[in-house]
Amino acid sequence: MKAARRWGAASVGVLVALSVGLLGQTQAAAAPVGGPSPSVVGGTNAAQGEFPWMTRLSMGCGGAVIAQRVVLTAAHCVRRTGSYTGYTATINRANLTNTSVGQSIGSTYVYRSPQYSSTGTYDWALVELASAPSVAPLSIANQGETSLNSGTFTVMGWGATYEGGPQTNALKKASVPFVSDSVCAQSYRELAPATEICAGYTSGGVDTCQGDSGGPMVKNVNGVWRSVGIVSYGNGCARPNYPGVYSEIQAFSNAIRAKISASGTIIR
Repeated sequence: MKAARRWGAASVGVLVALSVGLLGQTQAAAAPVGGPSPSVVGGTNAAQGEFPWMTRLSMGCGGAVIAQRVVLTAAHCVRRTGSYTGYTATINRANLTNTSVGQSIGSTYVYRSPQYSSTGTYDWALVELASAPSVAPLSIANQGETSLNSGTFTVMGWGATYEGGPQTNALKKASVPFVSDSVCAQSYRELAPATEICAGYTSGGVDTCQGDSGGPMVKNVNGVWRSVGIVSYGNGCARPNYPGVYSEIQAFSNAIRAKISASGTIIR
């Protein structure tokens, strides 16, 4: 079974070992449907404003603002599609205790990928906010844009900085290298190469972890951050020969865009 990286399943805290974990949920606090949980291990503190679109969701997951009033996160972080006002999104606040910066905005609606199932594939969801945060959205990979699947990525989150540890108040970041599908499948027999992408070191030490679920895996392309993946699952955190597994955005970016209106809200 896939170990999601949602809090309670996993959390984000960048250390020398990153692992994908997931945080507990407020929308009926559902347990992750599809696997392990993540947080950032082996990382360093991110500066305030370094990743302005980075979002902390109150159910214990990460996310990223990708449209005027829409946050992209993992499907295993939410329970269902429908109106929901129980989440709070904290945006552009690198240290969660510093309330003098960033914004906290409530949710109005949630859309969970209808293709997500107990197999854990198509692990993406959208959370609509009550108002628009004052940050520029993060760009996501285009459908079929597999050219981004190489080199080094950046992951971040407020999750655990070691396997089984607590979440952190300080946003952590770390760099992780691309891992090919053939290599990753040797560690995860359940890997779905068509919709999942792996990143991490053979030696371990750096990874997302519990509490990092739903957060973005990004790549700097000519000075512009592009989101390539969504923290989904992993075996523990930052373990040798077990890279983090991320939902591969290019596989379903058309479906994401099809649910977002021109005014930056979720199409019902």
